Amino acid sequence: MDNKLIEAFFTAYPLDSIPMDVLMIIGLIYFLKLPKEKKTNIHFWLPFLILIFTFFYENFGKYTNYNYEFKKSVNEYFGNFKYPKFNLWLFNVAKRQVGTILYLLLIKSWLEPSKKKYINWMIYLFIIVASFLQFTGIEPIYLNQPIIFAIGANMILIGSALYFTGMITHPQYLDKNPLKLLSFWQMTFVMFTFTLTYISSVSLIYLYEADPVLGAALQQIDIVMKNINLGILTLTIASPFLPGFFEEEPFYVSHKTPA
Repeated sequence: MDNKLIEAFFTAYPLDSIPMDVLMIIGLIYFLKLPKEKKTNIHFWLPFLILIFTFFYENFGKYTNYNYEFKKSVNEYFGNFKYPKFNLWLFNVAKRQVGTILYLLLIKSWLEPSKKKYINWMIYLFIIVASFLQFTGIEPIYLNQPIIFAIGANMILIGSALYFTGMITHPQYLDKNPLKLLSFWQMTFVMFTFTLTYISSVSLIYLYEADPVLGAALQQIDIVMKNINLGILTLTIASPFLPGFFEEEPFYVSHKTPA
């Protein structure tokens, strides 16, 4: 096998590659073992979808680092002749746009029915604003997109706030132990992951120039948070096989009906 291919997919970023690959395998095994009614339940298929989608675009990003000519041709297609080594076009669309929408849907799945409409409005607004900024060239697809990412990250924080507000005010939550609710762990790590990723993305280019060691360390924190977040999603998929570990969610029945 090509040594360059092995390096791109496995050895270049082992902290990123190996945990994600392991979590993907575990998530796939447990999802296939789920009963049919749980496979069609949003609390299981949506975390699995996010897990698969993340695995796909992360590995596609590694492929673009392996196949420089392909990456260069895509950049030239988008009009980027100055930075042919960049693959920001992939992560801008997959991670910062589609990924934001998927996580907003995840947050929506745990909200009480009366609050789901706010997530719908945020998703529509995010799609319109991101499309406008991107297609007008204000934030090109091949460069860093701080405005789009800031809007998405703040929407994630607002959605998380809606969840935590419900947790401390709704009577059904008062009888629950939050440490035994999968939704609590999902929302907590989604919130921290997007917050830290946003902070690092804003300062990363400057840090790499001013203090490369600190910049590299900050990037490692992003990778660790991403893996923890994917680990929580994998745990969600496997939770039916862990009786006694988690409590039933207060709005479990309500979520079966469309909002």
